[in-house]
Order: sequence, then C-alpha cells, then structure tokens
Amino acid sequence: MRKYLILMPVLVFLLAGVSGCGSRKKTKVAVPGASGKASAAGPDAMEGIASWYGKPYHGRRTSSGETYSMYAMTAAHQTLPFDSRVQVTNLLNQKKTVVRINDRGPFVEGRIIDLSLAAARKIDMVSPGTAPVRLALLSKGSLPAGQSARYTVQVGFFEERRNAIRLQGEIQARYREVAVIPATGGGYRIQVGKSDTREEAEKMQRSLQKDGWTGFVRLLD
Repeated sequence: MRKYLILMPVLVFLLAGVSGCGSRKKTKVAVPGASGKASAAGPDAMEGIASWYGKPYHGRRTSSGETYSMYAMTAAHQTLPFDSRVQVTNLLNQKKTVVRINDRGPFVEGRIIDLSLAAARKIDMVSPGTAPVRLALLSKGSLPAGQSARYTVQVGFFEERRNAIRLQGEIQARYREVAVIPATGGGYRIQVGKSDTREEAEKMQRSLQKDGWTGFVRLLD
C-alpha cells in the first residue's frame, strides 16, 4: 500500500505535464508586410510586395521615355511622379536600397514596386523573386508649375502613330477623352480620361477592361 502511495504523486505530475503539452496551441508566425497598407513609419511609407524585372525588358523604352537598364538603381511604380526617390527596405532581412522611379508598374495585384535587377540584388531578393518591403518616399519628382496631380488610364503604346490612331478610333466609339500622346524618346501612348483621384481612374480602368482593353493607371503628364 505504501508503495502505491509513493507512486501516486509521481503519476499525477506526469499526467499534468502531458495534459499541458497536449493543450498548447501553435502560434502562427506572421509574414511582415501587407499589400498597399500605410506603414507606421509615416504618411509617405507603404508596405507591400516587391518584385523585380530584368533581361526581357533590358534595353526597352520605359514609360518615362528612358531606356531601361537592369543595372541601374531604378524602379517602376504605378503613380509616383517620375524621378521620385524611394528607400526600399526588405522586411525579411532589413536590407535597404534607394531607387529612382522611371517606369510604371507592377501590374500584378498585391505588388507595390518593381525593382531593377541591380536594386533587387542590393536587398537580396533576386532568388525568391519577391519580398515584403517598406517604401519610404525620400523626394518626389516635380509636376509642372501650377499643375496638381491628376490621373489617366494608359491602354497602349505604339512605335508608329498610325497604329495609335487606329486604336484611338476604336476606343472613341465608347469613351470620350481618348488621346494619342507622343512619348519622350519616341513612340505614342494611348490615354483614356482625366481624373482628379486615383479611385476615379481605377473605375475607368475596370470599365475599359470589361470592354476588352487592358490598361494601367498613371499620373497625367
């Protein structure tokens, strides 16, 4: 009897330990960075997913009219004025780099910036292809004097004007304010509408897409 009394406290202790381990819940580890969300770092900081682009676009003309070099410290952003300078922090390793905006994109939902190959290397995101990042605006490219920010939807780019005019005619059958705009460095852009807010321009973009024309929102030059 004494033998069983000695063993009882030990058994109770062991059972309590097993019960405690079995009821413990696993904790989810959150990946830093939420697409398009404002950051606590300030009003000019944003968090989201970054990607990068290289060889297929190397040597091609960017939306700003410059020739794209994957070895330059540049990036594409949907709305920031060209020549804006942005600090990009990889939230997985805290590595930072500074890029200049000279192109438009990315056009994949949930992504907020497309880096050049050189910029992606600086923050060790070439191999994974994407990474959660924080963007901090260091300086904003200037708009022409007296002009406030307005938005449009670009639905095409052509080397030859006659091709741009042809698409302009097709879109004008359903939409007003369809313009053919000469691009810096050559070529022609097709732009639809002029909106005072990005939300209005995005509504136009969705309407155009429903009618078969894919485009992206950009600042009106």
